Amino acid sequence: MSRIGKAVIQLPEKVEISVSKGNEVTVKGPRGTMVRQMDHDMIIEVKDGTLEVKRPTDQKRHRSLHGLTRSLISNMVEGVSTGFKKELELIGVGYRVSNTGNLLELTVGYSHPVYFYVPDDIKVETKSEKGKSPTIFLESSDKEMLGLVATKIRSFRKPEPYKGKGIRFVGEQIRRKAGKTAAK
Repeated sequence: MSRIGKAVIQLPEKVEISVSKGNEVTVKGPRGTMVRQMDHDMIIEVKDGTLEVKRPTDQKRHRSLHGLTRSLISNMVEGVSTGFKKELELIGVGYRVSNTGNLLELTVGYSHPVYFYVPDDIKVETKSEKGKSPTIFLESSDKEMLGLVATKIRSFRKPEPYKGKGIRFVGEQIRRKAGKTAAK
């Protein structure tokens, strides 16, 4: 039995949730509203400030959707109540970042700057201090969109294993390789 699927979701005070026909889940909270269509077979019950996801049978398809549905709804509830954050840092000589609204300008070792427009539902902030690596702060209520945008920004210059230069998540460990040894 799915351990994740069996877990009950506790709804925070300021969060309202409604399930319409066809299992369309709407979650409203202080940070906005999210709507997502869930699989029509899953049974979603809301009672007394808790939400529970049940599956109709023990078929393989229903077992695999059970935990997924519960996790998606849990992320929606957490997103509209507290939100999600990601931080990326640029490691390398001459690497810079700045933003004008949601337009991000990255200088990461190419002959030209890289421009990237971040979707409107994601809040972007950049910080460059002397002696520290430039940092990009991303904040959103949609965990899936936030992860996609963060990995897209990281893909502009992935960290390389020899010097460790590139764009990485704060706290990410990069496996380093030894370079060529000097000839005798």
